Amino acid sequence: MIHIHPFPALRPPGNLAAAVACVPYDVISTEEARAAAAGKPHSFLRVVRSEIDLDPGVSPYDGAVYRSADEALQAMLRDGVLQREAAPSLYLYRQVMDGRAQLGLVACVEVAQYRSGEIRRHEKTRPDKEDDRTRHLLATACHAEPVFLCLEDEGDRIAALMAAETSTRPIFHFVADDGVTHTGWKVGDPAPFIAAFAGLDRLYIADGHHRSAGAERAATASAEANPHHRGDEAYTRFLAVIFPKAQLAILPYHRLVRDLGGLDEALLLSRLAEAGSIREEGADAPSGPGEVAFRVGGRWRTLRFDPATIPADDPIGRLDVSLLQERVLSPILGIEDPRRDPRIEFIGGIRGTAALAAAADACGGIAFSMHPTALDELIAVADAERIMPPKSTWFEPKLRSGLFIHEFERLPAPVEA
Repeated sequence: MIHIHPFPALRPPGNLAAAVACVPYDVISTEEARAAAAGKPHSFLRVVRSEIDLDPGVSPYDGAVYRSADEALQAMLRDGVLQREAAPSLYLYRQVMDGRAQLGLVACVEVAQYRSGEIRRHEKTRPDKEDDRTRHLLATACHAEPVFLCLEDEGDRIAALMAAETSTRPIFHFVADDGVTHTGWKVGDPAPFIAAFAGLDRLYIADGHHRSAGAERAATASAEANPHHRGDEAYTRFLAVIFPKAQLAILPYHRLVRDLGGLDEALLLSRLAEAGSIREEGADAPSGPGEVAFRVGGRWRTLRFDPATIPADDPIGRLDVSLLQERVLSPILGIEDPRRDPRIEFIGGIRGTAALAAAADACGGIAFSMHPTALDELIAVADAERIMPPKSTWFEPKLRSGLFIHEFERLPAPVEA
């Protein structure tokens, strides 16, 4: 049984939503954030990338950065850039990109269900990134950015509930600089949604594993600092936007190796032909799963793995990213640990294959254009309690930060927790 909770959101008034909203902290560097926020005093980047308002020499992990995030948040509240709802509510958030819409429910979910595995994960987290999110949460006493969750919606029942609420006047509506349209609504009656989610036994993290892990650690630290902890405090929950699986799309996550692993082009092609069959006149994208398009020497070709050798009953082994790693990147190009090897770069599908080709041609290496991982593949991995290979999925559009914020109790929990 999945428990969702209304909450009294901090959010910008409708006329300021576009000025406040920003991309998530983890898709933009400090330098990019500083440029994006220039001349935009209300940008929520000043909270989620607060180092942009400090001396450039300050580390993004310095304690001053987390204090600056809280100062920026409090200033937005004082100035009316963010306003606190009078009563707990649920909300809807719709994004439209390239004619495709996804409509999600904005709610709080329970840390306990993340711990239990009812909120399922598929990605390994890094301790340093967990530390960063935990410190940010404890310094600001809020979940400033929602976790992106998805659900399997049998009979489209929950999707129909959500769609029925969009006939009311939205609380914000704007088109962002990247052309994505963002619209939000307040739910009139949370009860039907709470009941519908109680009929589910799991949710899936699509994006936001470090935010989820940070929320769990912040909840633990807050409970330990609270001598009167009951278990129903706001810090025991975290902010999420929950989408029906059918509305979501995963873009491919491409690979670029900056050299040929000590091989010349002819020998590399010979080794690749041992890993599968090569189609010489290849397109810049594979035609389906079990194939990888690759570019070397200024030319695209296609590598097809033998279907008879793909382990259909292994949710990890049958992924294209796994086949590429195990049959090409490791044995042929010497990329043993793609998480740490500096020779490999991961390029999100939003950048397109033209950028991938240009990067390969510029460095003289080899690019691999991947078929996108399917949502059913992600769910199969999560249900098997396995971990996806790194950089397997790229969800687009990204949730904008600053449109909905969940506050929790400010307790004397150490910022360093």
